[in-house]
Amino acid sequence: MAQRQLSDSVSAVRRFNRFYTKKIGLLGRGLLKTRFPLTQARILFELAQHEQSTASSLLSEVGIDRGYLSRILSAFEKEGLVRKVPSESDKRHRLIRLTAKGKKAFSVLNERSTREVTELLQRLSAEDQHRLLHAMQTIERVLGGAPSSAAPYILRLHRAGDIGWITHRHGVLYAEEYGFDETFEALVAEILARFIADHDPKRERIWIAERDGERVGSVMIVDAGDQVAQLRLLLVEPEARGKGLGAHLIQECIDFSRRNGYRKIKLWTQSILAEARHLYAKSGFEIVDEESHRSFGHDLIAEIWQLPLRK
Repeated sequence: MAQRQLSDSVSAVRRFNRFYTKKIGLLGRGLLKTRFPLTQARILFELAQHEQSTASSLLSEVGIDRGYLSRILSAFEKEGLVRKVPSESDKRHRLIRLTAKGKKAFSVLNERSTREVTELLQRLSAEDQHRLLHAMQTIERVLGGAPSSAAPYILRLHRAGDIGWITHRHGVLYAEEYGFDETFEALVAEILARFIADHDPKRERIWIAERDGERVGSVMIVDAGDQVAQLRLLLVEPEARGKGLGAHLIQECIDFSRRNGYRKIKLWTQSILAEARHLYAKSGFEIVDEESHRSFGHDLIAEIWQLPLRK
């Protein structure tokens, strides 16, 4: 079964590669209706990003054979697109710079690329543009082509589509990381359905954490009665962990509960959720009760944690 799934995944990746290369015109004789094939266009682009480059830096960025790069640069030099000059710090090294002719060639490529991408995006709705950009960011992040974004996290209240996302991501992540079965996802859906059907927006909240417009976390506070708030459904996506987001979400719950007059916060968790338990302890929560139970396909130890809000 696993081998069949891998085979299907390989076919899907290859199908996408064929589609994408055709879509952006990589199979034609020249990129963007110029005389430059893709690799030559990439080298012109990299040279245009810097006042001067070295062969080693180009190899790192473009990822081609050293001999192939040397032949391309020699051809560029003969055409007057680049010139090589000795490095002032080390005469043994040669720096590569675009000439005026090379800069003009790049300018044509750059303008045509911008125009084609603009026309592509203009044919899409705002929602489809959003989906496309998120998918591209995911590919970059998963394949290691882009570092984790340094953009700040934004916390906002829930809106249409968020309830389904919270349910889905809890179901997927807890199945992958802890082996929980579908009854856990059903419980999450039940909790959220009750919240939507009957909640006090002044005293109960769901927060969504976003980065670059993409959901990366969530948490909720509900009124458990007797001036007690309950923190529920804390979730942080794997790529957003270790950056303080979980602590930030918990602190938002604490601040909100304190402002609304709750005397304490409680939460229900499982002893195997080590990362979450570490965050709760760090935020001042303490275990007040625990109980063994069979749920979600496993033998578990449930824990009740509390944080007093009044001295």
